[in-house]
Amino acid sequence: MTLADRLRTSLSATQGHPVPYANDMRQAFEQTGTPAAVLIAITDRPKPGLILTQRPETMRRHAGQVAFPGGRVDEGDADAIAAALREAYEEVALPPAAVEIISPLDPYHTVTGFSIVPVVGVIPPNLPLIPHDREVAAVFEVPLAFVLDTANHAEQRVMFEGNERSYIEMMWEERRIWGATAAMLVNLSARLKW
Repeated sequence: MTLADRLRTSLSATQGHPVPYANDMRQAFEQTGTPAAVLIAITDRPKPGLILTQRPETMRRHAGQVAFPGGRVDEGDADAIAAALREAYEEVALPPAAVEIISPLDPYHTVTGFSIVPVVGVIPPNLPLIPHDREVAAVFEVPLAFVLDTANHAEQRVMFEGNERSYIEMMWEERRIWGATAAMLVNLSARLKW
């Protein structure tokens, strides 16, 4: 069975299951959140990896954070899948034709007002990904097994606008994966039962 087949089988078997990390303001964001999409690009190799980016420290928002390639859904995008593919091409030069789309996942609603649709896709290994000089400081690959392993999901707490909020943090080598990116990975790990 191919990696794409394994992913499709696992995701279809868990479709409709509640996700562990859903923002407590979900209903409001479903109605008013800014539509966005990210590409969860999984490399097709014996030990699959996951492509992530590090944002430059000079960015106005989310400076230095680890993120999936992605962004807002533009008017010209047919849907969230088209937006995720366009953004991945713009940010890391990932050709849309190289991505085998598996499935969009449940939207994740951020405290900053975005309704993000994660789109799972499989890509060939060792593609020459090139970071966009203003939007991406680095592109790297983390083992899929690492991000799916709940032992690597550390729950943290922080005060935000007068309320205590919890978030997940994962440390991969010197990189801190947290916030919405980590939450979407926790949700993916709940769906992928291998």
